[in-house]
Amino acid sequence: MTSNEDVKKKKDKLYGTLFLAGIAGISTMVGFGTALASTRKQDAKNFEAGLYESGAALATKALIRGSLWAIGGCGLLFFGIWKLSGAKTAEEFRLKAGSILPRVPKNNPPQSRTEFENLTDFLRYVSEEWGKEK
Repeated sequence: MTSNEDVKKKKDKLYGTLFLAGIAGISTMVGFGTALASTRKQDAKNFEAGLYESGAALATKALIRGSLWAIGGCGLLFFGIWKLSGAKTAEEFRLKAGSILPRVPKNNPPQSRTEFENLTDFLRYVSEEWGKEK
């Protein structure tokens, strides 16, 4: 593969990434604007009262609350799983979890394609292989 091809592939990836990031950003802004307009229509009195709080303060409060809920919820879930397993150490937990969870079979050498040029190539391959018996 020549360096020109490498540069072209990197450029294509960059453009693809920028395109997807732009679409995601625009979608986020449209979704937020729609939600804001809907809230204003549903409860105009409380909406106007909330406008006196700055957007940065409101976003900070939302970020803190969301982070606390996420960390607390996941921490509680993981702690519960740890306690239910009865493990005392990380090594013991790994062995117990390994004995409960199903084994992932080795695929060496690979029995199917592992390299694809792009997403379209991958999706075409998956659609062709979907109904075939192994």
